[in-house]
Amino acid sequence: MKHFHGTAKQERALDAYVKLLRAADTVDSFLMSRLESLGLSPSQFGVLEALYHIGPLCLGELARKLLKTSGNLTMVVGNLERRGLATRTRQAADRRFYLVSISEKGRKLIAQVFPQHVERIVGAMSALTPAEQESLAALARKLGTTVAARNPK
Repeated sequence: MKHFHGTAKQERALDAYVKLLRAADTVDSFLMSRLESLGLSPSQFGVLEALYHIGPLCLGELARKLLKTSGNLTMVVGNLERRGLATRTRQAADRRFYLVSISEKGRKLIAQVFPQHVERIVGAMSALTPAEQESLAALARKLGTTVAARNPK
């Protein structure tokens, strides 16, 4: 039952948007439940995963990679640091910048968790055929880049 009655263009766009959000939320909840059982927030997992695969990054670079603000990541990295999963080192050349690195404890945790996370993603995405997954990826990229180009910060 539709609650909104507008033009065909409005109804089609709204329908696609709602379905996109619901699907993303459902998949995200499925994936994040496992991470939360390990005491990791989605942002903490993102930081550890980036540091594990890319290596040490300054806080600003890390924020750009994860599409977060530096302020938000300061708290996230602080929590990881308190748990012994990451470290921050003030840069000598410019003391305003901190280099964030994964600790050995963090490296062991992400090495254990990441393969399982990937398998959960593969399982979730198996609802779609390989061709559908490729189409979804292309459409999501097109949507994201088009909206970003129309609305620069």
